[in-house]
Amino acid sequence: DTDRALVLLEEYCKKLRKPEEQQLKKAIRKVMGIFKSSLFQALLGSFTKKATRHGTISHPSLPAAVAYHVLGCPKD
Repeated sequence: DTDRALVLLEEYCKKLRKPEEQQLKKAIRKVMGIFKSSLFQALLGSFTKKATRHGTISHPSLPAAVAYHVLGCPKD
């Protein structure tokens, strides 16, 4: 879910301290802002309902899956 993705992204941002990592940190913060927006939540809800109806996904954890993929984290 979105909250889980936000936690993962926040933890990753805390590790970005070098000057050359600040642009990445800024970009991640932008993504976090998008995840928190009501528009994103509405679109995600709509996507999840349609995908679940069509059997494309079995659970609404798309933001967390994206965060795991981007950060290269194991899913378990």
